[in-house]
Amino acid sequence: MELEYVYAALLLHQAGKSITEDAIKSVLQAAGIEVDEVKVKALCTALKEVNIDEAIKGAMVPAVVPAATAPQPAAAAQTPAEEKKEEKKEEKEEAASEETIAEGLSSLFG
Repeated sequence: MELEYVYAALLLHQAGKSITEDAIKSVLQAAGIEVDEVKVKALCTALKEVNIDEAIKGAMVPAVVPAATAPQPAAAAQTPAEEKKEEKKEEKEEAASEETIAEGLSSLFG
């Protein structure tokens, strides 16, 4: 379906007019577009069962604004000893991960 046909239907809807074959033809002809009767008929048939307002609301995507991150409270700050423990855990996990990958590759390539 050509977009100008859909735009004609949306224009008629916005103006509060009935979306009929004649109305769509009139809008397209006023815009200097050569009208294809089959496309007009198909559009009108398809739009009979469509609630255009609901379709527009469903098509609109709200802009998502990222939430500002609040500064972490001082009470949640970790001591240097806790940070070192976490770093050691991360290093062990990375080493284990690399070993697992190496084992997997060796099993593939023998």
